[in-house]
Amino acid sequence: MAETLRRVLNSGGAAGSGEENTAEAEPPLLLLGGHGSGKTALLFAAALEAAGEGRGPVLFLTRRPLQSLPRRIGAALEPLRLQKIRFQYPPSTRELLQLLCSAHETRGPAPSLLLLDGLEEYLTEDPGSQEAAYLAALLLDTAAHFSHRVGSGRGCGLIVALQTQEEGDSATALQLALLQRYFPAQCWLQPDAPGPGQHCLRACLEPGGLGARAEWRVTFRQDGEMTVTPWPTQAGDTSLHKSSSSGGQP
Repeated sequence: MAETLRRVLNSGGAAGSGEENTAEAEPPLLLLGGHGSGKTALLFAAALEAAGEGRGPVLFLTRRPLQSLPRRIGAALEPLRLQKIRFQYPPSTRELLQLLCSAHETRGPAPSLLLLDGLEEYLTEDPGSQEAAYLAALLLDTAAHFSHRVGSGRGCGLIVALQTQEEGDSATALQLALLQRYFPAQCWLQPDAPGPGQHCLRACLEPGGLGARAEWRVTFRQDGEMTVTPWPTQAGDTSLHKSSSSGGQP
């Protein structure tokens, strides 16, 4: 789902024109960043983008309800778009697994996009690589099932947000390396020098072989307003790419 996130970032955080996306299903994407890096805001913006494409609803899974909606995601906060986002709050790994395993029993239109916020919270109960692999495989299987129901070669996209930890945590690095095998497309969020009253990030999108790598500066003001501008790239600047390839926090 790299192109969905690319459209969000290219439009400065506003949802797109609402035109239907007829492209075939894209590789699942892993959204990576530290605590408070804006992962939830970008996930919600992606949900609004997909909700405006004229396809099926969007399924947004998270452990607890959002405290507030990100501001200035544009004209996007339209009631019809919001109504197409289905929030579900599995409170534990067991409930999340039950929800995913019962996906084939759900009635109504199949989701066009499946989002999971806070994957790390569902892995703390059993931080081993086996649990991470099982959950990742089940997420992919659920998206594949929805894709079969959606049909027409468009499928159901999958974006999962994971909080990265400090470098040097070997268990976390192993877990992340395993997840990257299931999610060939990735978007890394790295803190950038903030301005007065701002929280700034550098977003690097690596689409997993489909399309070019791209970077943006994402800025959050104290009132929650989000703006996005292209990253001023310089020749030979590969710092974020190198750190993301190492499997640690960028």
